[in-house]
Amino acid sequence: MKKFEIHLADWQRILFGQAPPMFLLEVFIRSVIIYIFLLLVLRWLGKRMSGQLTILEMAVMLTLGAIVSVAMQTPDRGITLSMFVLLCTLLFQRGLSRWGLKNARIEELSQGKISTLLKNGVFNLDEMRSCRISRQQLLAELRGKGILNLGDVSRVYLEACGVFTTIKAHVPVAGLPTTPPDDKQVLNLLHHSNDLACVNCGYAVAPQNVQKTCPRCGANTWTAAVTS
Repeated sequence: MKKFEIHLADWQRILFGQAPPMFLLEVFIRSVIIYIFLLLVLRWLGKRMSGQLTILEMAVMLTLGAIVSVAMQTPDRGITLSMFVLLCTLLFQRGLSRWGLKNARIEELSQGKISTLLKNGVFNLDEMRSCRISRQQLLAELRGKGILNLGDVSRVYLEACGVFTTIKAHVPVAGLPTTPPDDKQVLNLLHHSNDLACVNCGYAVAPQNVQKTCPRCGANTWTAAVTS
């Protein structure tokens, strides 16, 4: 639009744009057709698209949103082009998925990889930094599953789809409490062992073996390890 065509009192343009009001009916018809076609494409893409999304699936969803908006709202564009692009997106996603089944490297690049964030009650700090997961995020996840002590956990995985998977230890040991340090009421319900745990990474060690700095992460802050 030209600068001189913009007027704040031009409610016809503000409400309906430059298209006539009858175009609203056309938008409704376009939306119904594209919506039904999009549902069919999503059904062909598979059940994964309605679950937790991987990197590839998130990219596909964003692409679908960009495609359908033009077909629904732009009066000078037909819907055939958008439907064709939707089909191309479907073929691309299906083709990349099949390629990933045959090539593990391609699958890792397109779907992402599993990351081990905690192993035998100790944070994997390097992997957590790589995944941009903070200790407080992981502790909150464990508390949400009723785990009050890192010694109760064997593994915590961050799946490719962004979901945390927690595997409990067969033989629980003393470890760093997952509860906030100022929640004395819950901490008093836990059994305090003789071991000490590194506040930074959760590494637990007997008092006689405690060093000035943690051998795992180099931190120098220790707290009483607990058992549930």
